[in-house]
Amino acid sequence: MNSIKGQGGMDDLIVGAGFAGATCARRLADAGHRVLVIDKRPHVGGNAFDRRDEHGLLVHEYGPHIFHTNSEKVFAFLSRFTEWRAYEHRVVAAVEGQLLPIPINRTTINRLYGLDLDEAGVTEFLARARMPREPLRTSEDVVLNAVGPDLCDKFFRGYTRKQWGLELGELSAGVAARIPTRTNDDDRYFADRFQAMPAQGYTRMFERMLDHPNIELSLGCDFNAVRHSIVRRRTIYTGPIDEYFEHRLGKLPYRSLRFEHEHLKDTVQLQPVGTVNYPNDHAYTRITEFKHLTGETHAGTSIVREFPCAQGDPYYPIPAADNESLYKRYEALADAEPDTVFVGRLAQYRYYNMDQVVAAALALTD
Repeated sequence: MNSIKGQGGMDDLIVGAGFAGATCARRLADAGHRVLVIDKRPHVGGNAFDRRDEHGLLVHEYGPHIFHTNSEKVFAFLSRFTEWRAYEHRVVAAVEGQLLPIPINRTTINRLYGLDLDEAGVTEFLARARMPREPLRTSEDVVLNAVGPDLCDKFFRGYTRKQWGLELGELSAGVAARIPTRTNDDDRYFADRFQAMPAQGYTRMFERMLDHPNIELSLGCDFNAVRHSIVRRRTIYTGPIDEYFEHRLGKLPYRSLRFEHEHLKDTVQLQPVGTVNYPNDHAYTRITEFKHLTGETHAGTSIVREFPCAQGDPYYPIPAADNESLYKRYEALADAEPDTVFVGRLAQYRYYNMDQVVAAALALTD
C-alpha cells in the first residue's frame, strides 16, 4: 500500500479511482478541497484501465470500454484530460454461420432470411414478426415486442443466459431496452452525438485527471483497513454499496467476468469489426480485437475473450426486481449515513454507461 501523507486530515476521502471517484476528486480539488483518493487495486481507472501488453499493443485489461455520450458537459469535462481518436464501434453476431450486424438492422434481416427489403419492407416484416406485449416488464417482453420469437432466440436468449446467468424473462426490461432495432443500414453499435476513444488511452486520461496539488492518491489501499483512521469531513464512496455496510442486509448480486487475453503474432486482423458476439456458441460471450478501437498498427493482433461468471470482482449490478428491492433497503441506510455520499455503478446499483457515471459525479459535485 502507498503511504498516506495527509495525516493532518482531509476534506474529502474518495473511495475508488474509476470514473466516479476521479471525476469527483478533480472537481473538488479544482474548488480548493484537499482530497485523498484510495483504491484497493494497484492502478487508476477502475475497470477502464488499459495497458501495453508484452507485444506493445494497447489493451483494455477488463474488457472493451467504448466511450460515447450525448452530453456536451460530460464530453467537455473529459476533454480537459485527453485528446480523442474518432471511433464508432461496430459489433456483429455469429448466427447460423454468418456475421450479422447487431443491433438488428436492415442488413441483418435481409442476409439472415435471404430477402431484399427496403426500409418500409423491414418495418412491415418486423410488424408481422413481433409479439405485442403490454406492459413491458421484462427484457423478454421488450425483445418479443420489438422483433418477435425467432430473432429473439437467435440473437438474445442465449446471450442473456450466458451474460447474466438468468433467462430473458427474469431480467428487467431496461437491459434489453438499451439495444435499439433499426430498419435502415446503420450498423453503429451506438448512435450518440460524441463517439471517440482517448487518444493515449484511458489510463493516461485518469492520470491527468488526478494530477492536481490538492489530490493525494493511495493505490493498493483497502477502504476497510483505513475507514476508521483517516480524518476527513466527508466520504465519497464508489464501491459496492452492500460491501460498505458489511452485507448486513445480505449480499447484492453482481455479475462478474473472466478475461482471456491472447496475442496472435502472425495475424494482422482477426475480425472485420471491433467486437464479435457469440449468442449461441462457446462459453464466452464475445471477442474484442483492440486494434479496431485504438487504430494502432502491428504485425500481430491482441484480443480478449469474455467469460461471464457468478464469482469474482463485481462488474454488473443484476437488474431484477428482487435485487432492486434489496438495493432500496441499502439506499435507505446510505441516505442516513452521516457525511457520506454514494455514487457510481456499484454504489448506486445501476447499469450505468461510463458517461452516465461521469454525469452523476458532475451532478454530485455541482
